[in-house]
Amino acid sequence: MKVDDIKKICVIGAGNMGHQIALCAALAGYQVSCTDISLEMLSKAEGFARSYFPERVTKGKLTQEQADLGMKNISFTQNLERAAGDADFVIEAAVEKIDIKRKLFADLDRITPPHAILATNSSFIVSSKIADATKRPDRVCNMHFFNPALVMKLVEVVQGPHTSMETVQVTMDLCKKMGKSGAWLKKEIYGFLVNRILAALHHEAQFLADMGIATPEEIDMAVTNALGHPMGPFRLMDFTGIDLAYYIGIERYQETRDPKDKPSPLIVEKFAKGEWGRKTKKGFYSYE
Repeated sequence: MKVDDIKKICVIGAGNMGHQIALCAALAGYQVSCTDISLEMLSKAEGFARSYFPERVTKGKLTQEQADLGMKNISFTQNLERAAGDADFVIEAAVEKIDIKRKLFADLDRITPPHAILATNSSFIVSSKIADATKRPDRVCNMHFFNPALVMKLVEVVQGPHTSMETVQVTMDLCKKMGKSGAWLKKEIYGFLVNRILAALHHEAQFLADMGIATPEEIDMAVTNALGHPMGPFRLMDFTGIDLAYYIGIERYQETRDPKDKPSPLIVEKFAKGEWGRKTKKGFYSYE
């Protein structure tokens, strides 16, 4: 299989990452089906698409022809079989819970054509923990986009011990077709490239806030003004989702049983309150 054989892409998950990945693929000329079990999420995703394309035309970032083609290329459905049944490439962007992903990949293995590549957008769960739920482990890999996917250029393509070179090459070529820069990781490692670096910074930032040494706002201000980061760690967590930070911490602790891998008390408190960041209008900052 070569990248030119890809005609239809299925994106699973209509949340912030999923629907933006779907739009990237649609703008690259692929037929895209975005699916989610939540009708509300699908409606929001479709509403975003219908507003995004005209806005980009108004700002001169897209021609009317490009916008019309992008909207024509994308569809939204709750029906997984309809979305993935004839897909050549699947990008899973569901919740970061391994049992859910394994169930999804087992279903995808049954639904999709034998040649289809099954990629997970997971930022922490390596594909070797999912691949054996399928009968095609050689066609399973990580294809990790960064948030917001419509803006960020980097995609981490992680080759597990089960992943074939053909799958890696097709996935890297697909990154290029979608206007992205693919970083090929030759081995699996927890956190991949960028998140391993970010995790060290976030761990220290959360420790400083938990100890009452400085507030999240003060820490963010220090990181942006002294280190030149575009946003601080707490603002970034609001953007990506505090619930995601919580789930990743829980998954990691269940694997290692190392107390330092538990979500910080501050993250647990925000998660319990339902203050998950921009998606809930409140996190470390208010978005009313």
